[in-house]
This record gives sequence, structure tokens and C-alpha cells, in this order.
Amino acid sequence: VFMFKVAALYKFHSIENPLSVRHMLKSNLDNNLVTGTILIGKEGLNGTISASIKDIKKAISIIKSIKGFDDINIKYSKSKIKPFIRLKVKTKEEIVTIGDKKLDPSINSGIYVEPKDWNSFIAKDDVLLIDTRNNYEYSIGTFKNSINPRTNNFREFPNWVKSQKFSNKDKKTKKVAMFCTGGIRCEKATSYMKKEGFKNVFHLKGGVLKYFEDISTDQSKWTGECFVFDDRVSLDHNLDEGSYDMCHGCRMPITKQDKESKYFIKGVSCPACFESKTNEQKSRYMSRQKQIDLAKSRNENHIGPK
Repeated sequence: VFMFKVAALYKFHSIENPLSVRHMLKSNLDNNLVTGTILIGKEGLNGTISASIKDIKKAISIIKSIKGFDDINIKYSKSKIKPFIRLKVKTKEEIVTIGDKKLDPSINSGIYVEPKDWNSFIAKDDVLLIDTRNNYEYSIGTFKNSINPRTNNFREFPNWVKSQKFSNKDKKTKKVAMFCTGGIRCEKATSYMKKEGFKNVFHLKGGVLKYFEDISTDQSKWTGECFVFDDRVSLDHNLDEGSYDMCHGCRMPITKQDKESKYFIKGVSCPACFESKTNEQKSRYMSRQKQIDLAKSRNENHIGPK
């Protein structure tokens, strides 16, 4: 039984006073009923929240009441577990950080490609298909033939573009198609590409989550699963919880095989991070895991450090 509905949402739209929007959301969203993270900046709003069907509707209508956000981009999925521990509402310089505060995707960004048109669009010979997500996200699933910039975070994307040394002819003639989980990173990436002089820049509207929602599995060009930044870790094409778990030491996705390794310690480390964690860190993580297990055995929520 799916107890929780999850909404991934964002919109680039000028917000004059992010602090007052934060205050409005903090006072109107019930912390006990809605969990997740909402980021607010002068460039717009970005977040993923979870609640029961009734409470998510209420939360969405509160978010849509912000001036200019009545048509905010939303992707829904479901979860059997509570995917977030608490609600965090924060103000940020950038609602998704690429490191260039001059970019304004609400004024200048690429052309949306609807999920229904995506397959035929990316099949064209003159299209460069770029995955704007991180290396570990790419490793568990992506579109066939997509380019992996091998970034550890989105801030590294501009350096990758510069390292490719695209010629002026490339920038004028090549079609660049980009995608990410929910649409926000690729939208900002298109804004960056246009600033760099690329003329034909496109991105998947609503990201991979919207593609999963709209495209049937037999028509899908996606292979693997899609990483999500909550306790579900990954989703399959039916938007159901995938097969990956997460290492709470390094926040990386881990497989069943990884969990059989002698370097996997629940809540502490996995084969990828065991060597890099100090003994002090490991013992700290171990005591945190004990607290979580204890809270679970008492049927309580373990909140952890704020």
C-alpha cells in the first residue's frame, strides 16, 4: 500500500522577497503532515515534498498561491515509506547551484521537448544527448547513447563544457539535448549553454520523472533506474521504488552485491567509502545507527541532527 505521495516541483520565476515567501510557507505548511525540502531564491522555487494525498493537495495549493507560481512544474510519484524525515524550507542564492548567479532561465533558456516527442528527437543523428546529472546518478541508469560529463556535482558542469572545446561552428550547428531528474538542472544548463553561444539547445520537459509518467515501458529509451534524492534512493520506469539502497556514510547508491562486501557496515560505510572514513567518523556513524535502530524498535521517528 502506498501511503505517501511525493511531489517534485520547481519554477524559475523572479521572487522579490524570498524571506517573506519562506516565512509564509513555514507558517502555512504543517510540519507534522508535510516533509521534504523547499528552496527559495530570487530566481524561483525548487523542492521535493511528501505527504498523504489529501495533505499534498493542500500543500501544492499553498505553493501555487505564491504570485507567478500557479503553473509550477510538478511531477508526482508514490512511496510506501516516509521518504523524508522532516520539512526544511530554506532561502538560497541559487535554487540549483551551477555557480553563475548571472544566469536567468526565466528569461533565457532552451526549448522544451515534451516527453512524447523525446524519443524521436534524440534519435536524430545531429543531436548531442547530454546527461546533466552526477556521475553516480548516470551509473545506475540513463538514456541510451547519452554523454556522461562525469561530474560529482552540478557546479562542475560549466568546466566540463569548457573542456570540450566546442568550435563556433559546433555552437551554431549542433543540436544539444539535455535531461536531468526533474527538469531543473537541465533547464539551468540550457541557460548556461545559450550564454556560451550555443544556438540550438533543447531539454526534456519535466525531466526523467515526467518521461516515466508519460511514456510506457515498452516505448522507453531509458535503461536502468533513476536516482532520487530521498530515502527511496531510486525509481524504476513505473515510478515504483527501485532496487538500490543508500550508503549513509557517503550518500551513494549501493547494490545488493555491495551490501555483501566486508566493507559494508549499515549506516556507516560501503566499498566506495570504507577506506576514506576515519575511525572517529565510523564510530560516530555507528552510534547514530544504534539510535536509529533503537527508535525503530520503539516505533518512533529518529530525527537526527538538525
